[in-house]
Amino acid sequence: MQALWITTFSTVLLWSAIEPKDYFIWSLEVFPALIGFAVLAGTRASFPLTRLCYGLILVHCIILMIGGHYTYEAVPLFDWIRDALQLPRNNFDKLGHFAQGFVPAIIAREVLLRNRVVKSGAWLNFIVVCFCLALSACYELLEWAVAVLSGESADAFLGTQGYVWDTQSDMAMALAGALVALATLSSLHDRQLARQFN
Repeated sequence: MQALWITTFSTVLLWSAIEPKDYFIWSLEVFPALIGFAVLAGTRASFPLTRLCYGLILVHCIILMIGGHYTYEAVPLFDWIRDALQLPRNNFDKLGHFAQGFVPAIIAREVLLRNRVVKSGAWLNFIVVCFCLALSACYELLEWAVAVLSGESADAFLGTQGYVWDTQSDMAMALAGALVALATLSSLHDRQLARQFN
């Protein structure tokens, strides 16, 4: 599985780096995936994760790399969806923010459970959701800082597409992602944790 993970990550990264729409935007969008790769490589021996976590992280990295290649407001599949459904905007960035809650929810859940910070149940879910909202808020602050520092060149990074409530809806999507992840994957995650670490 490790070889397949690395091959998939590397292939999509290479594709995304070939003539992206804007190299500045590409570097901003892909940087978190590269940081994630480095963290996973550094902790593989000391704190290996479940297969579920590794799979979700890979999917999230792919979303980041696709967004980096096209910019979040111009992903062709979501242009087609926009036109087919007569939507006012390309919503690939909403998928990205949903993933920003969905994937970290399972990672946070795993770290909290394995380090025995809290037992499974309502408090675990509450802390995980709070973590995901805090992460989303930090990312929105980062986007704001980039926009202030780089001016108009950050428009594609922000991906607001003229939507005045973009920041709030991004955080709402992260919240939805965290809640959906906990509702749909907790049982599977528990089984993998029991099989791999008990």
